[in-house]
Amino acid sequence: MQSEWFECKVRYDKTLENGLIKKVTETYLVDALSFTEAEKRFIEEITPFMTGEFIVTDIKRARISELFDSEDLSDDRWFRARIAYITLDEKTGVEKRTAQNVLIQANDFHKAINRLDEGMKGTLGEWVIVTVTETAIIDVFKFKVSDEPVGENK
Repeated sequence: MQSEWFECKVRYDKTLENGLIKKVTETYLVDALSFTEAEKRFIEEITPFMTGEFIVTDIKRARISELFDSEDLSDDRWFRARIAYITLDEKTGVEKRTAQNVLIQANDFHKAINRLDEGMKGTLGEWVIVTVTETAIIDVFKFKVSDEPVGENK
């Protein structure tokens, strides 16, 4: 069974550097099988970082076909690229484009494009970048395999 990506938003009181408290809404991406699992995993992931009350305000499917993350700690932003695979219909001779969204972790726009080019190097077909935009995503929570044996209850 293939998992999906879900954009989850959380609203909470954040203490700013100057000591003021401000209500903020932040967006995160969660790898899950369903909306229910996404909410559960999201709450588990963010709870250790929250001081005080928070509320999950929105969960929606994110149509992401590929994720290019980075081990570089300076890459603290996420960019969404819309790419189009180009195929030629042999019967009509018409060029057909199939669009997909990919998510790229980088610290700036140029590095995001370079990382996309690097990640797409092994692609057999022709493709083009349609758009690249910075997202509001703060972090991505990938699925982690549990050490707990299957079927064992706590």
